[in-house]
Amino acid sequence: MSSSLIVTCPHCHRKNRIPTEKLAGEGKCGACKDTLFAAKPIDLNNNTFDAHASADLPLVVDFWAPWCGPCLQFAPVFTQMAAELEPQIRLAKVDTEAQAQLASRFGIRSIPTLIIFRQGKEIARMSGALPPAQFKQWVQQSLPKAS
Repeated sequence: MSSSLIVTCPHCHRKNRIPTEKLAGEGKCGACKDTLFAAKPIDLNNNTFDAHASADLPLVVDFWAPWCGPCLQFAPVFTQMAAELEPQIRLAKVDTEAQAQLASRFGIRSIPTLIIFRQGKEIARMSGALPPAQFKQWVQQSLPKAS
């Protein structure tokens, strides 16, 4: 018996059930027919956040601001990691200036702040920019091992 995961489309934000053995393939959204994985971070807002955070696929969110120097320096690292970690993990960005309600909801006090969500629950948090190897290590250590 194969298992499946709920994956949210980065384009139309609809949820899709995808068999785990097909996760690495060219999955397409059942609603909009676009690709489920683009190997780059997606931008989330107050209307789209919960659809992605509540999915089965772990979601790593970079809470940032356009005026923040460390955030801008970390952006290429985050983008590189999206290409490396998808499709097992989804990476997303939330602009705390444009999405102040989300920043307040999650108590963002410093930026960049990285939060990992799984099935709607926050499972890890870290403030500050990281080099690629440390970022990848933090993500892998923060996620529970698949059973």
